[in-house]
Order: sequence, then structure tokens, then C-alpha cells
Amino acid sequence: MTSLSRELVFLILQFLDEEKYKDTVHKLEQESMFFFNMKYFEDQVQAGEWEEVERYLSGFTKVEDNCYSMKLFFEIRKQKYLEALDKQDREKALEILVKDLKVFSSFNEELFKQITQLLPLDNFRENAQLSKYGDTKSARNILLLELKKLLEANPMFSDKLQFPALKAARLRTLINQSLNWQHQLCKNPRPNPDIKTLFIDHTCTPSNGCRVPMPSSNPLMGDIKGAAFPPFTPHSLNQPLPFQPTGGPASSLAGWMTNTNPAAAHAAGSAGPVSLAPTPNAVAFLKRPRTPSSNGPTID
Repeated sequence: MTSLSRELVFLILQFLDEEKYKDTVHKLEQESMFFFNMKYFEDQVQAGEWEEVERYLSGFTKVEDNCYSMKLFFEIRKQKYLEALDKQDREKALEILVKDLKVFSSFNEELFKQITQLLPLDNFRENAQLSKYGDTKSARNILLLELKKLLEANPMFSDKLQFPALKAARLRTLINQSLNWQHQLCKNPRPNPDIKTLFIDHTCTPSNGCRVPMPSSNPLMGDIKGAAFPPFTPHSLNQPLPFQPTGGPASSLAGWMTNTNPAAAHAAGSAGPVSLAPTPNAVAFLKRPRTPSSNGPTID
């Protein structure tokens, strides 16, 4: 995947997180394998959501990948086993022992035997090595410290534990800049353009503004809410664009490039300057189809 495509995934992840699409954002993290959300992982461990802990972790690594990954899964399953024993649920503990922990016997048979010997004990704390095991909450906190060390040392996670530094609503800002640019290229730009859709390039006409209306026949497509492409108002896209061209399409882009809306997003850090000149790797990403204009030649 190209660098620009990878960065686009991060922009979508930020958007999903800001819009509170909680399940979707973690699914994309797992499927893209670009970012391991440590905070989400910690929350699931502390809540004892062991199935979700393993499901999320499995999107990034498998037991057999390396010794760090093997110990990650072992520690998680061992904690699940001990909690079942602590609840005197021996049936559940036996199931975990057979289905989850037996796989490690081929790597360390002696350790697996020691774990098996805990099953008949009334209190597994009778084992000398587990005598200091406290309550469930404290045990999970101790487990988390161990898991974080293993994740940081695991080469499978070397570039996946840090989210890029982005200003808030970065994707919305880029879309707003695109709309401004499209509006500047209009042959007859209107002072109050009517933006009804993002599915096609914006074009002004002297009579009816945006020529192609939002498709309404598709039941899967909802209305585009006016939430928010800064600096639009929160209630409607049918508002003046922040760029008001005075010289038609020949107007300089320099003013637009520097006159961004400071209220669009508060600074949460900067990922560094981005060149607008397309590189060889970025040509396919930046290329856009031509939009015909009834009032003049086609514009790219």
C-alpha cells in the first residue's frame, strides 16, 4: 500500500473516532493492521472481555509468530484460567485448559503440567508461585503491565502503537479545501454556492447553482447532514463558501491556501508539511476525472 493510501486510512480512523463509530473504528484498526489501539486493548483486559481481547489481538499477530506473541496469548489465557478457578468454576477452567492452554504444551510441557495441577486445588493460592495472587482487579492490572511490555518489545507492533499527530477533523478540512478549489475553477462562480452533494465535483451555473442534484432514489443514501465541513455552519451546507473569488478562475490560489479557518480544528499536533506537487507514487491517488461544463471548455 502506498504511503498516501496508508495516510488516508489514518484520516478515516480519526473521522470514525470523532464521530463515535466505536465498533467500526476498531474493526478498521484490526483489518488495516496500521494501528493497535492500546487504550481499547487495556479497557477490554480490565473488563475481562477475553474473547474480544484475543479477537482484537489476533488481527495483528498469531501465537506462532514469535516468542513475544506466544507469551502474550499464554498470559491472557492463563489469567482467564485462574479467574475461572477463583470462581470455583472447574468446568469452565477445564474447558480453558483443554481448548486454550494445551497448545502451549508442545513448547513447554513442564509448565503445562504445573498449570494442570492447579485444577483439583480448593484454592490455587496454595501453590507457592501463586501465593501472592490478589483479587481479580489487581491481577488484571498486573497482567496489563506485562502485556504492554510484551507489545512494545514485539517487532510485529514496532510501528503500530503510535497514532500520527493530526489536527482535529483533518479529513473534513481537506474536503472543505477541495470544495473551495472546485468553486474557484467555476467559470461563473456564484457568491453563495449551493453545495448539495460530495459525490460529484462542484460546478456553478448562472441560473441554478449546483447543476446535479443529490440522488434521492437510492434508499441506502441518506441526506448529507450539514454537520460540518469547516468553515460551513453546523446546520446546512447551503451556505457561502469561505473562499469568495473576485477575479474568476484566474484568481490566485495563494490566498485560499493560507486563509484556512482556524476554528475548523484545534491543533493536536502536526504531521509535517505536505507537498502539493504529485510524486510518481501519488499520481494515481491524486488523478481525478474531468467534469464537463456547459459554459466553457472542460476543466481538470
